[in-house]
Amino acid sequence: MPLILQIETATTSCSVTLALDGEVVALKELTERNIHASHITLFIEEVMAAAGKSLKELDAVAVSMGPGSYTGLRIGVSTAKGLCYALEIPLIAVNTLEAMASAKASQLNPPKFYCPMIDARRMEVYLAVYDPDLNPIVPVQAKIIDADSFSDLLKQHQIVFFGDGAEKCREVLTHPNAEVISSFENSAAHLTALALKKYESSAFEDVAYFEPFYLKDFIALPKKSLI
Repeated sequence: MPLILQIETATTSCSVTLALDGEVVALKELTERNIHASHITLFIEEVMAAAGKSLKELDAVAVSMGPGSYTGLRIGVSTAKGLCYALEIPLIAVNTLEAMASAKASQLNPPKFYCPMIDARRMEVYLAVYDPDLNPIVPVQAKIIDADSFSDLLKQHQIVFFGDGAEKCREVLTHPNAEVISSFENSAAHLTALALKKYESSAFEDVAYFEPFYLKDFIALPKKSLI
């Protein structure tokens, strides 16, 4: 029964869970901007204490690998890699959008097509589209959404759009087969099923060389002159 620490920092959610054999036994999370660096270590300590477990008992660490916030991903992945290196345990990376789709699929009946969206800039979002069996129909990409987006798919399928990027696209996603859900928040709990599957198949990352899936290069904005 693997004991897996799970970390989600790809969006404004800072979330940590502890899962035992595919069941969440402890959870600590907070959705707020720019808190990942100050809260992630504390959240890890709190979930371990809540479950009555020590870090030495961990079998692996799973981390949400992106796409998403550059800073959030860097903090989450660095923390996960540090734990794996120190404890000499495997690192599991879970695609953030796939984890979101997995979570939404477990909530909806009957099943539909799923389009998780993560806010990028302006009208751009990171997205993918998955069928009811979570097979990718539209690959992970950065896309600017307009009224013609997904028009061919929507002619044949009902698609649920969700995540922190979906709400800003609501006004253009007006097709009768499009459903926009704004109440979804990312959670490390969403990694559970996929992390266990990867653990059981030994689909581990190289701790030394693994990098987050940023999708786009980080662009630093110029600082405003004080003069």
